[in-house]
Amino acid sequence: MSQTTWNIDTSHTTAQFSVRHMMVSNVRGHFQGVTGSLALDESDIENSKIDVAIDASTVDSRDAKRDEHLKSADFFDVTNNPKITFSSTKVTKKSEGHLLVEGALTMHGITKPVTLEVEGLTPAFKNPWGQTVRGAHAQTKVNRKDWNLNWNVALEAGGILVGDEVKLELDVELQLKS
Repeated sequence: MSQTTWNIDTSHTTAQFSVRHMMVSNVRGHFQGVTGSLALDESDIENSKIDVAIDASTVDSRDAKRDEHLKSADFFDVTNNPKITFSSTKVTKKSEGHLLVEGALTMHGITKPVTLEVEGLTPAFKNPWGQTVRGAHAQTKVNRKDWNLNWNVALEAGGILVGDEVKLELDVELQLKS
C-alpha cells in the first residue's frame, strides 16, 4: 500500500448547508473551522480513509440572530457539542473522478451513517508556495431530525418554518503532509 497523508487546508476549505425556509426559499450557510486529514492509498483508492471535524461555533448564515439560535440547544448546542465530525468507513470508486464515501456523521451528540458523493480527487500539483495540493467536492442530503435537530414553527398558512431536508456540501483543499 502506497499511502500518503493529506491535511485539510482550513483556510481554503468550507462546509456549506442549504435548507428550505418557510417552504418558499433556501437559506444557505457555511462553517469556516474545517480540519482533518485524508490517508490516501494511491494504488487502491478504496483503501483510503478521511476524517473531518467542523467547529460548529463557526456557523455563518449571514444573520447574527439566526446564527446564535443555530448555536443554541435548539440546533447544534455548541456548548455541549462543539464539533461536527465525519469519519469514513468505506470508499467506493463509482466512476473516473467520482467516489462514494460512506461514513459516520456525528452532530448534536448523535452519530448516523451517511454517504457522500465525491467529485475529484483532483491531480496533485505544486502551488506557488511549493506545497503539493489537490482538492475535492463532496455532497449529501440528510434529514436534520435524525440528529434531533427538531426545532420548528408551524406556519399559519400551513407548512413549517424550517425544512427537514438539509443539503450538505464540502469544498476541500488538501496539502500533502511533509
